[in-house]
Amino acid sequence: MSDRRVISMQLAPAAMIFLGLFGASSLFYFVVSFWSVKLYKLRADFTFANYLKSIEQQWSVLLFTLELSLVIGIVTTILGFVFAYIVRFKAGRHGPLLLFVAIITLFGGYLMKIYAWKTILGNEGVLNTALEALGLIDAPLTFLFYNPGAVIVTLVHFLLPLAILPIYSSMRGITDIEMESARDLGASGWRALSDIVIPRCHTGLIAAFALCFLVSVGDYVTPAFVGGTISMIGSNIQDMFGRALNPPLGAATSFIMLLASFVIVLLVSASIKAWRPR
Repeated sequence: MSDRRVISMQLAPAAMIFLGLFGASSLFYFVVSFWSVKLYKLRADFTFANYLKSIEQQWSVLLFTLELSLVIGIVTTILGFVFAYIVRFKAGRHGPLLLFVAIITLFGGYLMKIYAWKTILGNEGVLNTALEALGLIDAPLTFLFYNPGAVIVTLVHFLLPLAILPIYSSMRGITDIEMESARDLGASGWRALSDIVIPRCHTGLIAAFALCFLVSVGDYVTPAFVGGTISMIGSNIQDMFGRALNPPLGAATSFIMLLASFVIVLLVSASIKAWRPR
């Protein structure tokens, strides 16, 4: 039996689960996106009205969501890269401990992290209370919470360990000998970083960005808790499926968001792959 066939057989169970749970449901809702609703009942017809209506009504919200998620993806990937670089090349024997601390935060729970930032940044939170106690402010700083900045901080905190892992995994393929050889040849720290580290870990960077960006685009829990009145596309899609009882419109909006997200991920991935050190 060839190696390729063995690998195919090993991947077959996971592929069947993926196709059954994700592929089949996605195909179903893609079909539903062309249906219509009359008196809160689905009608199995064929129309592009849902896509046109979604673009007309949700374009500004989708654009805002993509911009915010792009910021979150870039910031989280950069921070994850810096942390992974320190763990791999600078921390020495303390590196595994730092990596363990980063990973263990994943067990803290998503909602707990949201409430933690709500406790820190809220009008009666730890930060405002401390500043008032020190006499630095007379009234709570309301701009700290219920805004896009709070959403960015919360999601970056939640997604950072997920960005660190693929980047650190890529960096493990870079040997100490390569870095030492670069230094022996007179390369500065930045030159070694740009010529060796970044090109060699572009796969991890792409994986980290894609994961952080896609999670942020579809998230509707964080904006509801810390975003205040801001509207993101995930919240609107939830309302279409729930309160509005309009699955075809929600499905059409979901696939528009998916297509736009896929294009952005491809563009960022191409930019990372095209990195050429100077």
